Amino acid sequence: MGSITRSLANNITTSGVILPAGITNASVSAVTSFANASGGTLILLSTQTASNSASISFTSGLDSTYDEYVFKFINLVPRDNNGNQFHFQGSTDGGTNYGIAITSTFFIAIHSESDASTNLAYDTNRDLAQSTAFQTFTDGTGGATDGNTDKNASGTLTLFNPSSTTYVKHFIGVCNNLSDNDVSRNEYVAGYFNTTSAINAIRFKHSGVNFDGVIKLYGVKKS
Repeated sequence: MGSITRSLANNITTSGVILPAGITNASVSAVTSFANASGGTLILLSTQTASNSASISFTSGLDSTYDEYVFKFINLVPRDNNGNQFHFQGSTDGGTNYGIAITSTFFIAIHSESDASTNLAYDTNRDLAQSTAFQTFTDGTGGATDGNTDKNASGTLTLFNPSSTTYVKHFIGVCNNLSDNDVSRNEYVAGYFNTTSAINAIRFKHSGVNFDGVIKLYGVKKS
């Protein structure tokens, strides 16, 4: 009996249940989903990579399978050095049009690398009031051409029950970015798409410039 087989055998109960000690990251690396995963488990639905892209749209995967969806943003970088904003909007027609009325709040905590500047404040320039504009998610991220190529933004956006035809669709987002003026910006946005139609597509883009980065879409398994 090989060492791997012997190790697994030692972690199987008499009723045939594999104990946690018998499972490693390597043993499940090729598994994409677990049929019996408990409620709250994140199920990866899709991954899109921006490479000098004008926008990224998720036009599939947002349906009634899950009540909660999570977007994860990894190393978003605008293709200039002007501290552009990153935005999102929803669609009820599969991505043909993006322009649902949004009401939202936005606040920010900042701290500079020099320790000379700190602030925690509500930002009236980033919230929306029944606006069909794209909602700001990050603001002031340093770009790929500003001489400091390590600057980027990362965060998460949660969308609740997008397929409901009874309720408006709430969202909560949080990100941190290294801005063009060497400041850590921890930004929070929350609000709702004011529609009782099902939202079935979301688009992300920077303001007026292309961008790089990775966006992953997860479904949160129901309990």
